[in-house]
Amino acid sequence: MSEEDSHIDKKPRHSMTEENQELFSTVGEQAQNVDNEVRKTGAEDAEGHPVQEVDSLCMNCHENGVTRMLLTRIPFFREIIIMSFECPHCGFKNSEIQAAAQIAEKGARYVLKIEDKKDFNRQVVKSETATVRFNELDIEIPPKRGQLINVEGILQEMITDLKSDQEQRKQLQSEIYEKIEQVIKNIESYLNGEKLPLTVSVDDPAGNSWIEYVPNEPNHKWAMYEYNRTAEQNVYLGLISADDVAQQKQKELENKKQETSNSNIKTTGFISDATDIENFENEVQTFGATCSSCLKPCETHMKTVNIPHFKDVIIMSTVCDHCGYKSNEVKTGGAIPEKGRKILLKITDPEDLARDILKSETCGLNIPELNLDLTPGTLGGRFTTIEGLLTQIAEELHSRVFTQTSDSMDDETKSRWTSFFAKLQDAIDGKIGFTIIMEDPLSSSYIQNVYAPDNDPNMTVEDYDRTFEQNESLGINDMKTE
Repeated sequence: MSEEDSHIDKKPRHSMTEENQELFSTVGEQAQNVDNEVRKTGAEDAEGHPVQEVDSLCMNCHENGVTRMLLTRIPFFREIIIMSFECPHCGFKNSEIQAAAQIAEKGARYVLKIEDKKDFNRQVVKSETATVRFNELDIEIPPKRGQLINVEGILQEMITDLKSDQEQRKQLQSEIYEKIEQVIKNIESYLNGEKLPLTVSVDDPAGNSWIEYVPNEPNHKWAMYEYNRTAEQNVYLGLISADDVAQQKQKELENKKQETSNSNIKTTGFISDATDIENFENEVQTFGATCSSCLKPCETHMKTVNIPHFKDVIIMSTVCDHCGYKSNEVKTGGAIPEKGRKILLKITDPEDLARDILKSETCGLNIPELNLDLTPGTLGGRFTTIEGLLTQIAEELHSRVFTQTSDSMDDETKSRWTSFFAKLQDAIDGKIGFTIIMEDPLSSSYIQNVYAPDNDPNMTVEDYDRTFEQNESLGINDMKTE
């Protein structure tokens, strides 16, 4: 998980009630119900039976067909509804999925690098609002019906769609026929493992799509990015109307004009001309803002805090009374430093867990003893203690990635997760020593030195020159200050 705007914070994606747990059981649990019950009744409803059947109109022959719905839960993800339609009159069939959970607070993009033929078996949940892209093929699949499928299935569907009208093209448009044949052969060469690696991404502004994650795999293979939706994406999802966006833009334009007119007013330079923020810089400042979720007015609280032997940081908290959206972030100010900074701290005593730690959005964190690696952007900006940070990591992984009660998880995978969480809890409890390695290209992260102003014998601080790629990802290469 990486990128500047990708951070796992806020609320967990799903908080299931007891009722939801009864309705949305895992595939393994449903399979047991099928063995015990469906043999007797054929199909059953959600009041204790896995499958619901509903008469539906066939859009092909306009006769009545049957839609079957299965409410289930996907390990490492959330609840979904699998729907399958079949018409006994014309034989038309169709299947799709719908997300049963609410639209997430942020959009999400998942990226998987396929380096082996077995990676084509990775499950993909593709909602009706998701866009799928294969980078090396330069092919993008726009949003359409929701699917529970694997990567190979997406590519096979693509080949089937491309081949559907090839015979007619061969006779009428031979040049287009040849080009499409080349595309088909190119896709097949990837499926046969001849041209790997292949990078696939699923971008869903609703946050209801997913690519299967395998624990303990190399960090470069799988990544998740979260981002704030644009106003246009909120309109597309039906969260707000286009009129609301137009009114908000008009209001922002009027405010900008007002600010411009106020800036032309000349002042004497005395303290009496200063703003409230300038006169009360040590107090918590509250100012009006616009909620990034519902675009309605909300309040943002801001406080400047000085971290001894480091720099000033800004703690910001936003709460929306309309939709309940909450955001807490820590940002560092000042100019971009010339070099990045790498901090290494060896935790040898339980008291070290009480040290303050500031992890900025651009900071990556690695704990080799726990096989834990957080790429830049994960958890966003955080100012807490080492114990608090590890606790947040454990809570987020439990709520978003690991489902211990899932019967469909194989024993080896469950064992790896159980072992990982046991070691992580031992670290939180101070039972084992470990090493924290923080690398921040903007030198905006910090671990408390309890020996300050003397050097900490267990801490190493190293400044380094940023690479071109790091400057590019941070947008520094494009900055023109002349």
